Amino acid sequence: MADVRRVEEGLGNTPLIEEKEHSHHHHKIKANKDDDIGDDHHNNEKSEEEERVKPVEAEEQPLIVLKNKRVATLDVFRGLTIVIMILVDDAGSAYARIDHSPWNGCTLADFVMPFFLFIVGVAIALALKRIPKVGATVKKIIIRTIKLLFWGILLQGGYSHAPNDLDYGVDMKQIRWCGILQRIALAYLIVALIETATTKIRPTILGSGQFSIFSAYRWQWLGGFVVFLIYMITTFSLYVPDWSFEFEEPNHGTKRYTVKCGMRGHLGPACNAVGYVDRQVWGINHLYSDPVWKRLKACTLSSPESGPLRENAPSWCRAPFEPEGLLSSISAILSCTIGVHYGHVLIHFKGHAERLKHWISMGLVLLVVAIILHFTDAIPLNKQLYSFSYVCFTAGAAGIIFSGFYILIDVLGIRTPFLFLEWIGMNAMLVFVMAAQGIFAAFINGWYYGGEDNNLVNWIQEHVFNDVWKSERVGTLLYVIFAEITFWGVISGILHKLGIYWKL
Repeated sequence: MADVRRVEEGLGNTPLIEEKEHSHHHHKIKANKDDDIGDDHHNNEKSEEEERVKPVEAEEQPLIVLKNKRVATLDVFRGLTIVIMILVDDAGSAYARIDHSPWNGCTLADFVMPFFLFIVGVAIALALKRIPKVGATVKKIIIRTIKLLFWGILLQGGYSHAPNDLDYGVDMKQIRWCGILQRIALAYLIVALIETATTKIRPTILGSGQFSIFSAYRWQWLGGFVVFLIYMITTFSLYVPDWSFEFEEPNHGTKRYTVKCGMRGHLGPACNAVGYVDRQVWGINHLYSDPVWKRLKACTLSSPESGPLRENAPSWCRAPFEPEGLLSSISAILSCTIGVHYGHVLIHFKGHAERLKHWISMGLVLLVVAIILHFTDAIPLNKQLYSFSYVCFTAGAAGIIFSGFYILIDVLGIRTPFLFLEWIGMNAMLVFVMAAQGIFAAFINGWYYGGEDNNLVNWIQEHVFNDVWKSERVGTLLYVIFAEITFWGVISGILHKLGIYWKL
């Protein structure tokens, strides 16, 4: 089995009041999805609930001046995730090393999705720490989930052809049902409902003991454990039979290919349970048609960059595969669950040192577990499968980075250098749609002169960046940094000053 995999891979107590000020100042904010994208889902409830939090001890008073900084840490982390997403999406074609790993491994792009889910979890804990009416809260959760699903299908289902293709519309026989926002919607729905359902039994004051925070929220961890069992049992025990698909060969019409499997527990591209579940549930025509595994050495001589398929490439190199599929999205719920834990720590522990001790220690443990699983080849890091080692590694990294921002922003009071990221994080949904999904660029491209390629976006990229630097790779990178990331950072700052935010 190991040899087959190598061939396929081409290798052989009482919460502080920090958030209260933020809820007054940013009451309109609704973050992104990944995310929203990672975080926006909590903002509406947060503004309502955090105003009920009152200081109870005099020793907390000196920290009141830092109130909005705690939430600023969330916005900064979310903003960083959006920036990374734009960078890897639009510059990844020029710098394949930062693009998604073709199969096993973890690159910069592979941190985006779990970072979104992590911050969604933190936001859920803050938003739902007080629930006056369970029924009303459940209604809000369901409505927000539906909104995320709608936007996800609209933006990534094939209806929008932005930014380069100016037509629109999708053949319903080919529509893609899964995507970034759909995955976030599922994780948000499950984790938020568990948090809401346990509101009557959650503690207001933690008991003594180092692990009291875990026992206090045992139901959340039980939900995560159930998710873990479902994923692991299905992944390693489900029988994957042979399967076939049709592929349109250039100048040769449509050809049918068959992939030989007949095995269990395989973690390679062709015969894994994650792909099998999606083919059975959604149908092979509704999966992502350009999976990153095409950049494997087994598929192209250009690896790790994109290139023409080898003449003797395995048949599965041409097949579709859904990177945000059902079974992998079930595993992704764990990323959100870990984020909820970080939010619980933020609520219950009063001192910076206590919070950081819990956050950093958990982050390090997760990283160690992931490294052991990956390098023993027990469960390799794999974003496409959303493997358990990948969950641990990315969640651990998110916890360490979140702690780093907390130290800089909340403990040391260094906020100004991060205002750029904070602004983007406050309007993450807007930046995700307009920049990461190319809607704004598509609008600009719609005003062309003489031909669709003769538009302002292409002219700026070619003449302001590529020609000046005499390099398409460097020009692409600088275009993404200045014409996209910096541009939308400035726009987000202006919108923040005007009090304008896009919320779901």
